[in-house]
Amino acid sequence: MKIFLTGSSGFIGFHLSKYLLEKGHTICGFDSMNSYYDVNLKKSRLKILNKYKKFFFIKGRIENKKKISTSISKFKPKIIIHLAAQAGVRYSIKNPRVYLESNITGTYNIIESAKKLNVNHLIIASSSSVYGANKKIPFKENDKSDTQLSIYASTKKATESIAHSYSNIWKLPITMLRFFTVYGPWGRPDMALFKFTNGIINKKKIDIYNKGKMYRDFTYIDDVVKGITSLLNKPPNLKQLNKYRNDSLSPIAPFRILNIGNTKKVYLLDFIQVLEKELKVKAKRNYMPLQKGDVKVTLSDTNLLKQITGYKPQTNYKIGIKRFLSWFKSYYK
Repeated sequence: MKIFLTGSSGFIGFHLSKYLLEKGHTICGFDSMNSYYDVNLKKSRLKILNKYKKFFFIKGRIENKKKISTSISKFKPKIIIHLAAQAGVRYSIKNPRVYLESNITGTYNIIESAKKLNVNHLIIASSSSVYGANKKIPFKENDKSDTQLSIYASTKKATESIAHSYSNIWKLPITMLRFFTVYGPWGRPDMALFKFTNGIINKKKIDIYNKGKMYRDFTYIDDVVKGITSLLNKPPNLKQLNKYRNDSLSPIAPFRILNIGNTKKVYLLDFIQVLEKELKVKAKRNYMPLQKGDVKVTLSDTNLLKQITGYKPQTNYKIGIKRFLSWFKSYYK
């Protein structure tokens, strides 16, 4: 298949592109290569993807409507996977405008292009952060989600709403994916595992928010990739109404929301302990209060994903940490 993939030099985008290329698909990657985190890491990922004959790359910003729409129109994909976004909960509090432009305007540009081309399936990255202050766990796709705690989460929720309206008006098949704390090799430097590892190895203090009294549904990157690829040929269809239990399929549009998570909550201090054990170094800890915009617990219900695809993410976080450390030591020598 011909697949247009935004955020191809990003963490999830890189792994997904590589997997799809190895399966013989033709990928057009689109990425701004911005400096939100180490550009060299993005360049290293891109260098690997460029070795594949069926990979084409365009550098550009999704906020640039002309650039993105021209790029998609020329490539004529059957599927669009939109992963590009301004990420980071804490950064969104300091720089909200960047999130509005990238996540809302940028996503609108992608949806517009998908509508014009009438693609078979548009897959858009959302986030578990849209569940916000919800207390009932595990989080299910049908749960009410009106209490976002960060600007980042709000922009992701807004894109879900815009996507639904487009899906309704133009009968465009759209799947929104709510990812739960994705980690693994080639991960983002602003994420906990990367920051903790870097700090412990360099004997620097690591910041532990809410004094470590937090739970996260850590989802290994390979599980996320398998989850996404299992959905490629399964676009939402109104004929499927009432086919699956607790389906999030809209009653008026070919639009569905799906969780992709590991379905296990891991205590943050246990996570750090495993990291210390693997590195054989005791972390210097800097306990801090809960940060604005942060949630204390995330836990996914992925029964709907399993019903539709037969797949359920399952990599144990201890194995995931080992694999990440192996990559980290190799990449940073």
